[in-house]
Amino acid sequence: MHNAAQIFTPAYLATIFPPEKTDEFFAALFGDAEEGAYTISLRFEQASPTELRFAFDLEERPGMCLACNLTYGLPQVFSRHPVLAVGNIAETLAQKAGWPSASWSLLPTQQVSKKIHSIPLVIQP
Repeated sequence: MHNAAQIFTPAYLATIFPPEKTDEFFAALFGDAEEGAYTISLRFEQASPTELRFAFDLEERPGMCLACNLTYGLPQVFSRHPVLAVGNIAETLAQKAGWPSASWSLLPTQQVSKKIHSIPLVIQP
């Protein structure tokens, strides 16, 4: 895929994983969206003929503490949570890449900075 960065733009990814998903996730998890310590966004990283790489970025909300939260167990939570529907997201992204079917996985959480953690999403045909 030669133009993956032009296909998987931030604007396009925001349609696949809209900003309001963060509040929906925390409302389902805690009963109140205000309890969430971070916002979640989907970011394109890279593409090859055999793999697409994205990341769910967790960015600390003002007045909250991202480092105080247990973000390292989140790949398992994200993979099963119906509000996030990561499997559906992966399928949509694979189809956009022209792949009729694909498998996906979430890799362990990475600390990008004190205020940003990232959960890699890998999709393969």
